[in-house]
Amino acid sequence: MVQDIDPVYFLGPLVSFGFSVVLVLFWAFKRRFSGSVLLYSLVAYSGAIALKYVIQIPTAKAFTNSFGASSVATGLYYGAQTMFLEVGLAYLVARFAVSRDKFTADDGEGYGIGLSFWENGVLLGLLSLVSLAADYTIIAGGSPSLSQQVYQQLLTAEPQLFSPPLQALPSIGLGILERISSTLLHFSWGYLTLMAAFFRRRSLLFLALPMGLVDSLVPFAGALSVPVFEAIVFVLALICLIVSLASTKALRKKVIGREAP
Repeated sequence: MVQDIDPVYFLGPLVSFGFSVVLVLFWAFKRRFSGSVLLYSLVAYSGAIALKYVIQIPTAKAFTNSFGASSVATGLYYGAQTMFLEVGLAYLVARFAVSRDKFTADDGEGYGIGLSFWENGVLLGLLSLVSLAADYTIIAGGSPSLSQQVYQQLLTAEPQLFSPPLQALPSIGLGILERISSTLLHFSWGYLTLMAAFFRRRSLLFLALPMGLVDSLVPFAGALSVPVFEAIVFVLALICLIVSLASTKALRKKVIGREAP
């Protein structure tokens, strides 16, 4: 028997998308968020994700088979990719944009928000919402054979989509917390990489790079309860935010005073 996806599951990607859009709009009206920030953050983020796929498609399975799915080596395998591709490429793109006078130090916060927008607002927000809506529509009103096929695929891959609402809400809440942590992390390393590029402070880049190692924890998620794992990631994201703001305190005074590097 085919069971419909509970509509409560739309809350996760909907909140992620809505929060990201509101954050971008708020920064655009209250602070500074230019079209260049949106474009270059897209280049940095999409380039990093594409390179991850290029690396992982031929190597991920062999790597996990050799070292185990939940091992330090596998954790570093994923963490290093985020560190060098997402954070490192964010720096290289920011440096290129600064050299072409497309960015100023005022764009630091917006750059971090832009990186978060493409992951949490678009990839895991809007696109997830569209995918979920398509599956929901097919199961609820598609042909019997197609409905059964999609239902069986989802039941195998994502059985939680068919849990009752009272069981769904805690996992949805933890998923939203994960998106908040992701926003803080992308903001932190995006802000640091742009400030490093604009003020030519490599020390800021060296602070930003290790933040990508948070993805090293992903293989160990099954060893902890979901609430504990998400709490750990959230605390680490807060620490990254504090580090990014504390390490650039003096530079922000220069930004306010409009002093050149």
